[in-house]
Amino acid sequence: MAGAALNGITLTRLEIETSGQLDLRGFLGLDANVKPGYESLRSVVYIAGNGTAEQFEEIHDNVMKTSSNFFNISRPGRIDATLKIEN
Repeated sequence: MAGAALNGITLTRLEIETSGQLDLRGFLGLDANVKPGYESLRSVVYIAGNGTAEQFEEIHDNVMKTSSNFFNISRPGRIDATLKIEN
């Protein structure tokens, strides 16, 4: 949305649909040979507004380059997890 606003574009629709296949044998710990996550994710962005197709493509390309969410999901990274139990 920020990319559209910076270009003076008013959006009337912005929806992101994601999908993927998850093998529950890995997720539920039933088979150690099956990974517990997704091999790949697919996303479809539905967008409408007063911008041109070229403007929307440019904004989408820029989002793919600068989105922290896309970066974190698309590349392996370390997660430092801590469990704090409170009574």
